Amino acid sequence: MDRVVSPPKKDFDRLRQPMTAGEKKVFDLFDNYLAPEWEIYVQPHMNGLRPDFVLLNPSVGIAVFEVKDWDLDAMHYSVEERKGRVPGLIAIKDGKKFSRQSDNPVEKVYRYKNEIFELYCPRLQQGAGFAVITAGVIFPFADDERVRSLFAMSLKHRGMDRYPAYNPVSGASAIESGNIGTVFPEGVRQYSKVMNPAIADDIRYWLVEPDYASTQREPLILDPNQRGLVTGRTQSGYRRIRGAAGSGKSLVLAARAAELLNQGKQILVVTFNITLLHYLMDIAVRWPRERGNTRSDITWLHFHAWCKRVCEDAGCEEQYSQLWADDANPNRVLDHVLPGLVGNILDSQEGSEVPRYDAVLVDEGQDFMPHWWSVLRKVCKQGGEMLLVADATQDIYETARAWTDEAMTGAGFRGGWAELPVSYRMPQQALTKAREFAERFLPEDITNLPENRQIEGDLEPAELRWVQINPEQAAEVCCKEILRFFQKSSLQDLAITDATFLCGLKSFGYEVVKLLGGKGIKSVHTYHPDEQESRRQKVGFYMGDARVKATTLHSFKGWESRILVVYIGETVSEKDLALIYTGLTRLKRSTKGSCLTVVSSAPQLAEYGRSWPSHESLQAAPFAM
Repeated sequence: MDRVVSPPKKDFDRLRQPMTAGEKKVFDLFDNYLAPEWEIYVQPHMNGLRPDFVLLNPSVGIAVFEVKDWDLDAMHYSVEERKGRVPGLIAIKDGKKFSRQSDNPVEKVYRYKNEIFELYCPRLQQGAGFAVITAGVIFPFADDERVRSLFAMSLKHRGMDRYPAYNPVSGASAIESGNIGTVFPEGVRQYSKVMNPAIADDIRYWLVEPDYASTQREPLILDPNQRGLVTGRTQSGYRRIRGAAGSGKSLVLAARAAELLNQGKQILVVTFNITLLHYLMDIAVRWPRERGNTRSDITWLHFHAWCKRVCEDAGCEEQYSQLWADDANPNRVLDHVLPGLVGNILDSQEGSEVPRYDAVLVDEGQDFMPHWWSVLRKVCKQGGEMLLVADATQDIYETARAWTDEAMTGAGFRGGWAELPVSYRMPQQALTKAREFAERFLPEDITNLPENRQIEGDLEPAELRWVQINPEQAAEVCCKEILRFFQKSSLQDLAITDATFLCGLKSFGYEVVKLLGGKGIKSVHTYHPDEQESRRQKVGFYMGDARVKATTLHSFKGWESRILVVYIGETVSEKDLALIYTGLTRLKRSTKGSCLTVVSSAPQLAEYGRSWPSHESLQAAPFAM
């Protein structure tokens, strides 16, 4: 039988966090000497933790290993007692003493082992079940006995020295000689009465490489229309692209930015949504690179951060700060006063200090006001390029109607829109339900419906579920539905870190995050009640994080996920309908399958919800987890 390796060996040279020389040696040892029933997971995403290796055999057990390539002669290492505290790993170099306790591999594997037992494998027996999990430390370039001597105090403090077979510490000689019995004593076992396939299923959801991580290694695949937009430009340099949800608007913009960087251009990419920038940067790195670094050599900013930077570059920080003191309405400042100040600065002598660009690219243009675009035009060099991409159907800020034909002409555009009519993101079934929603609830004059792709066969299975509830049940049901994906699914390779929760209100989202936390499920979210801290959370929000994702529908616009739970509140306005449509179109297709669950307490959507493939109403009885 073929061994399960995740990520696959063919992708090892393209991992975002490259394997070290020592890790490669350790992998080769495991791959060459372990029975093929042992699955090997490299740098798995485990609820915010990233061990170097996790091994899994459904008939035998689980093992977690931390690998350190350290040269123990480069510094003097020791472990010292600390009264009332865990013994600390200390290093001395050039006479300076400092702590390395945060890198202590014994503490790391001890934590991994406990979390695996307590959280990821709830069906393991108390006591005997703990022996199913091996926690090992490997130093591929250090003497075996020297490593064991160094960490003897750490092992003793944790009681790991009493069970060396389950807590092995090994070094270079064991690796070089292929001594799997020393490195992983339990690896030669063929059976355990405590371990079984059901327990293996429990942990596998935490070990499988997330969809987002594997996608990052794949080159962008564009259709001829999209590729033409990426590689060409209009005579004037101005272009506007309109497309339905999932049609590749952001792919085209990010790839165009990377293509312009290949030409040695200076590029500014601007969004309204703070969190969208990470997504665009992740797309850009997948375009063939001939020069430069897309992350560092392209300027990626949301519009108001760019406005602030202009004020700073021009030495006008005091004027910027004064805006907030003079006007008690922050929305008026953001929408009108601040862009007006920036426009005046760029027209003044101080504006000469502000960088200019060969290209300015704007994503989710329906969120921008025409006068914002006019201000951005001032930093585009003569003969440069301006790109605007938009989908008026996702008009969640009610700004799309401001882009009249007259406004478009005044913005420098000539001719019609370049069109991206075909949706590639969503599986067919989800796309159909999104179209039905738009046709039923959204204004016809700004609706841009995604077109179906005709594909033979069910190549992209999707589980679509609608749960109609009472409002007081909402947080508990949302938590249950997130975890439901990982109890038993017919879909392949679901990774719990791919799960994404979306809702309209930060206060409600925070309730769900707390419930998940109470069950040991960590999340990266943007729900902090303080606006400044929430903004910081948005800057740090990215799909590659090793935790469950949770954010608002506003912040997830432009993104995509294979596993989604969307909550719709009791009261739904016309503006909310565009936001809900945006959430429904975030599902990413996959040949391995994808999942979308909508939890709704909105009465006006109940009839529509009953048309979903899987529907459940929990309104008749109180809910208990």
